Amino acid sequence: MSRPLVGVYSSAEKADSYLALPAVFSAPIRSDIVNEIHARLNKNKRQPYAVSKYAGHDTAAESWGTGRAVARIPRVPGGGTHRAGQGAFGNMCRGGRMFAPTKIWRKWHRKTNSNERRFAVVSAVAASALPSLVLARGHAVSKVPEIPLVVDNKAVDGVDKTKKAVQLLKSLGAYDDVEKVYNSQGIRAGKGKYRNRRYVQRRGPLVVYSQKGPLVKAFRNLPGVELCTIHNLNLLQLAPGGHLGRFVIWVKDAFQQLDNVFGTFTRVSQEKSGYLLPAPILKNPDVSRVINSTEIRAAARPKQQQRRNYHRKRNPLKNVSFLIKLNPYAAVIKRKEILSRQKRQAAKQKVVDSKRKEAKPAKKIPDNKKYKAVLLEKTPKN
Repeated sequence: MSRPLVGVYSSAEKADSYLALPAVFSAPIRSDIVNEIHARLNKNKRQPYAVSKYAGHDTAAESWGTGRAVARIPRVPGGGTHRAGQGAFGNMCRGGRMFAPTKIWRKWHRKTNSNERRFAVVSAVAASALPSLVLARGHAVSKVPEIPLVVDNKAVDGVDKTKKAVQLLKSLGAYDDVEKVYNSQGIRAGKGKYRNRRYVQRRGPLVVYSQKGPLVKAFRNLPGVELCTIHNLNLLQLAPGGHLGRFVIWVKDAFQQLDNVFGTFTRVSQEKSGYLLPAPILKNPDVSRVINSTEIRAAARPKQQQRRNYHRKRNPLKNVSFLIKLNPYAAVIKRKEILSRQKRQAAKQKVVDSKRKEAKPAKKIPDNKKYKAVLLEKTPKN
């Protein structure tokens, strides 16, 4: 992020003032780390579930043993009903237990290193400042004056009702993202609709503030809008679903504290002991410009012609050229065979020609007119 300053807005028309861009927005964006850490953290809110330990075993079934020409699966006792004599207990039986029944002592939660978790949060914060990633995630931010969007404290202090929060978002051009959430509300597909999660909707903007105030009650009733303090930034909110590019609305006080919370590349964080921002591997992330630079092109070797590495398998019994590669003497044998065959054909042709000369000359066919007249004379008249 080469931009040195970020505007502070109370409306989308013009910036009221400017702030220096915190160092956290220059941190490397690692989607692989974000996806891995999000998958681990997302498992920590699961509740244990299991089937009943008696499921499929609530009958006094016993095996009939061997010698009766039936399988040794336990069978339901009694008579007079279809159920009597049916197999029980096994996972292949009707009414039996499931294979490997679920247990509540499964490993539900995952531990995560704090340094990895911080790296993922830093990457998600840095990604929230790239308009391309925010748009790719599906947020409607075409009318927003700038990303990251920083709101002046004076514009937020008077917001204590949801109506005022809507007016503020409209003045900033950010209300389109809330309307997108309204339009996306629907009923969940599948069995979850009758398991206390009937309705689904998309995610809207995330409002980050420094101190709890009236704006929390004002924004919390808007669908899709989430709130978080600058000291409790959460990866599950910054990158929902493990996808980078959440639309974040920063309050000015919170935006100014980012360097204190995460530190810089040279100065240690004040809230996380001994923590420095992860340094990017590349100083210049414009890889295409680096590759095409005159220094690199001068040191690089010239382009080489691509060679095919595969070898097509050929049948030496059918392909003569391949046979000669395997056995060079095969060309001599092949030549002898061809010459001998030509000699045989020539001798045979000579015999045929001599026999044709000795044969009697063929009778001449008479002229058509004379031949027809002779035929008419010989044919009997009725």
